[in-house]
Amino acid sequence: MRFPEVILESLAAHGMEPADVDMVIPHQANMRIIDAVRKRLGLPPEKVYANIERYGNTTAASIPIAWTEAVAEGAVGRGDLVCLAAFGSGFTWAASLLRY
Repeated sequence: MRFPEVILESLAAHGMEPADVDMVIPHQANMRIIDAVRKRLGLPPEKVYANIERYGNTTAASIPIAWTEAVAEGAVGRGDLVCLAAFGSGFTWAASLLRY
């Protein structure tokens, strides 16, 4: 699965590891994939934001919706290191790190 690999590549490019991230906000494709990524990165559930059970797969809007909710709920706060990660059909994937 390339999804966790792209997250690890982004972290490695900045000399970081998964433990350095305060929150991962992945594309909300399905819970099975979100759990697999979380386990592959060795992160506890509270460090990987998921809202798929409320909305289903909202495609390109899934990360912006999850980001907005995570901030509103206080799951992401100022100064937190956040990883946004997405994948699409075929061979499309990307991850970015930001300091909120």
